[in-house]
Amino acid sequence: MNTSCRGLIASLALLFMATLASAQAEESLAKHFEYDPILTEPMQQDEVEPAPAQIMGQDSLTAEFCEKCCFDGGCGSDCCGSTCCDSDCCGCCNSCGCCDTHGCVLPELLLGCFCPTPCCFDDWISPMTNPVFFEDPRTLTELRGIFIQHKVPQTALGGDIQLYALQIRAALSDRLSLIATKDGYAVSTNPLIADGWADLSLGLKYNLYRDCCTESLLTGGVVYKIPVGSHRTQQGLGDGLFHVFLSGGTELCCDWHYLSSLGFRLPVDDNAETTSMYWSNHLDYYLGHGFYALGECNWYHWLESGTNGVPGISGGDLFNLGSTGVAGNNIVSGAFGVKYKPNRLMELGVAWEVPLTERRDVLENRLTVDLILRY
Repeated sequence: MNTSCRGLIASLALLFMATLASAQAEESLAKHFEYDPILTEPMQQDEVEPAPAQIMGQDSLTAEFCEKCCFDGGCGSDCCGSTCCDSDCCGCCNSCGCCDTHGCVLPELLLGCFCPTPCCFDDWISPMTNPVFFEDPRTLTELRGIFIQHKVPQTALGGDIQLYALQIRAALSDRLSLIATKDGYAVSTNPLIADGWADLSLGLKYNLYRDCCTESLLTGGVVYKIPVGSHRTQQGLGDGLFHVFLSGGTELCCDWHYLSSLGFRLPVDDNAETTSMYWSNHLDYYLGHGFYALGECNWYHWLESGTNGVPGISGGDLFNLGSTGVAGNNIVSGAFGVKYKPNRLMELGVAWEVPLTERRDVLENRLTVDLILRY
C-alpha cells in the first residue's frame, strides 16, 4: 500500500472516530441538560430564579451547568450576565474548575485522582504543529491521537514517514498536569529511518498565571524523554533528553486566540544528541458552528552539535540524530489548517506544514491530523 493510501485511510479512521464521539457527546449532554418544561414558563417578577442545581435536580451537575454556560456563551452572551467575562461567570468557571467540585474521578487507578478539564478556556483549541514540544498551556485531561504524513527532501535521501501516536494528559489539580507527549510507531521509506517505535516522554506542567476573565494563561513545564525507542528508527539514543518550556496564551477580540511556547531540548549525553531551542506560535479565528481557522509558525535553532548522525542534518522536531555540523542552524516552518470542535470535549484538526527557510533539514512538507477526546 502506498503512502498516500495509508494517509487517506488514517484520516478516514480519525473522521469516523470523531463522528462517533460527537454523537455520544451530544446524547450525554441531552441527558444531562433535560429539565421540566414547567420551569421554562416566564417567572413572575417577584420570583427568585432557581439555582443551576435546582434546575438540574442534582447538586453534582451544578459544575457541568457552569461548563456548558461558559462554552456555549462566549463573548457577548448573557447566560452569566452581560458577558461571560463578568465576575459572576468567572466565579462560576473557577468553581467548576476545582477538583473538589467533582471529587475523585478514577480512584481505583494507582496514579490516583484525575480531575476533569477546567472550563474557563473552552473556546480555545490546541496547537497542531511541533506536536511533541508545542504544549497547550491549559490544564487538560485528554487523549490526543495523532497521524503525521511527513515527506523528506532529497537532500536527506527522500522518502516518506508516517507516525501514529497517542498523547495523554491528566489534570492532577486545577493547575498541575501529568503529560505524556511522545510515543507511537513510525513507518518509513527513508533510508536513514526504518520502521519502529518512538521514545517515550513523560513530565509535568503547572499554571504559573491564570486569569479567567481575560482568558490569559502562562504555564511552565519539564518533560524527560526516556530512550526506549527502536535504534533503527533513530530512537533510543544517548541517556535521554530534558525538555524545559514556557507556554502561554490569551484571547484577542473574542473570536481570536493566540498561543506561544518557548522551549529548550537539553540532552543528558550531548555527544549522542544535539542541543536546541524552539519558539512556536499559534493564531486561530473562530468561524462559527464549531469551526476554527488556524495558522502556526515554528522557529528551530540548534545550539550545540553532537558527534554522530549525518553531518548537517539534525532530524527536526521528531528525531534527534546527534549530528555534527548543525550548531547555529535555523529552520522556520509555517502551517495553516482547520479544526472542528462540536463540543467542549472533542476536537478534530488537520494542518499542512512547509519550511519557510531555504534550509529544510528533514522537512519537505507535512500533513498532521489529530483527534482529541477530553474528560
